[in-house]
Amino acid sequence: MKKALQNIGNRRTELLLYFLLIALVALGNGLSDSIYSNYFKEVYQVDSVQRGFIEFPRELPGVLCALLVAALSFLGDVRLSLLAQILTCLGLAVLGLFTPAFGTMLVFLFINSLGMHLFMPVQDSLGMSLAEPDQLGRRMGQFASVRSAVGFAAALLVFFGFRQGWFSFATERKGVFLLGALFFAAAVAVNIWLLAKAKPGLSGGGGKRFHLVFRKEYKYYYLLTVLHGVQKQIAYVYGSWVIIDLLLKGADVMALLSIVSSFICIFFLHYLGKWMDRFGIKRMMFADALSFIFVYVLYGFVVWGIADGALPSIGWPVFCVFALFILDRLSMQLNMVKAVYLKSIALSEEDVVTTLSAGTSMDHVVAIVAAAIGGIIWAQWGSQWVFFMAALISVGNLIVAFRVKPEEERARALAWRKAGGKDLSA
Repeated sequence: MKKALQNIGNRRTELLLYFLLIALVALGNGLSDSIYSNYFKEVYQVDSVQRGFIEFPRELPGVLCALLVAALSFLGDVRLSLLAQILTCLGLAVLGLFTPAFGTMLVFLFINSLGMHLFMPVQDSLGMSLAEPDQLGRRMGQFASVRSAVGFAAALLVFFGFRQGWFSFATERKGVFLLGALFFAAAVAVNIWLLAKAKPGLSGGGGKRFHLVFRKEYKYYYLLTVLHGVQKQIAYVYGSWVIIDLLLKGADVMALLSIVSSFICIFFLHYLGKWMDRFGIKRMMFADALSFIFVYVLYGFVVWGIADGALPSIGWPVFCVFALFILDRLSMQLNMVKAVYLKSIALSEEDVVTTLSAGTSMDHVVAIVAAAIGGIIWAQWGSQWVFFMAALISVGNLIVAFRVKPEEERARALAWRKAGGKDLSA
C-alpha cells in the first residue's frame, strides 16, 4: 500500500513538472516561432519565393528527426527533451542578441529549429507515457489545452509588446526573442528537475537504443503524417503570408489572431480529448478531413477575390480571412488524433517514439517540398491555387478515415504482444 501511494505521488509530481515544461516551451515558441514570418519580412524583406525556400533550413531538422532520435534514444525521453531545450534556447538567444547576415541567421534558425523538432516526438511520447492508460485522450487534451492557454498569454504579450513599442524588429537586439530564450532557459531547469524525478524508463541512461522502425501496420499513420506536412505548411506559412504580404498586416495583427485562436483552443482542445474517448478515433479522423477541405476551399475563393480585386482588401473579406485563419488553426489541433491512433495500435511501447520521430521526418520532407512549390505557385499562378492544392490533398485524409479500422488494428496489436511478437520491421 505504501509503495502504491508513493508511486501515485511520483506520477503526480512528474505530471506537474511535465505541465510546467510544456507551458514554458509554449511561451518560448509563442515569442519566436509564431512571429518568424514577420521577422523575415521586416528585417530581411523576403518575397513569397524566398519565404518558401527559407523553410528548407527551418524544416531540415524535422527531416533528420528520425535519425537523430534513433541515434540518441539511449538517452531516454527526458534527456532528449533537455538537449532539445538547450539547442532551442541557444539558437533563439543569438537571433535576439544580434541581427546577423542572412546566411548566418539561417544557421542559428536551423539550431533553434533543431531543438524544436527534437522535442516534437518526445513531447507526445513523454506525455502519453505519463498519462493514465484509461485517460489517454483526456490527458492529451489537457496537455494541448495548457499549450494553448500559455500560447494565448504569449500572443497577448506579443500584441501589446509591438503595439506599445516594447518589442521591435527595427532594433539591433530583438527583445521578443531574448524573452523567448529566457523561457527556454527556464524549461532547461525544469527538465533537469524532471530528470531527477522521472522513473528509469523515462530518464534513460541504460544504454538501450531504439532502431528506426517502418511497419506495414502503421501505413495509415505514415500517410496521415505526409498529408499533415503539406497542410501544416499551407496553414503556418501561406495562411500567415496572406495576412502579412497580401493584406499588409504587422506582427501586432498576427498576435491578435493568435490571441483569439489560442483562447478558443483552450476550450476546444479540452473537449477534443473527451471527444476522442467518447466518439472514437475513426469519427475524429472524418472531422479532421472535412474541416481541412472546407477551410482550404473557402480560403482559396476568398483570397482569389481579394488578389484579383473582385473583393475589397478592407471590410468583411478581411475579417473572413481572419476567421479562416483561426478555423485553420483549430483544424490543425486535430492532428493529435493521429498520435493517439498510433499509440492505440502500436505493437510495442518502443515503437511509439521511433515511429513518431519517423513520422516527423516524413512530415518535414513533404513540408520542405510543399513550401518551395507553394512559393512558386503563389508567384506564377496566384495565391489561391496554393489553397486549392491543399484542399485537393486533404481528400487523402478522407480516404484514410474510410479505410482505418482502429478496433481491429488494436486487437491485432494485443494478439501480437500476447504471442511474444516477432520482427516485422521493413
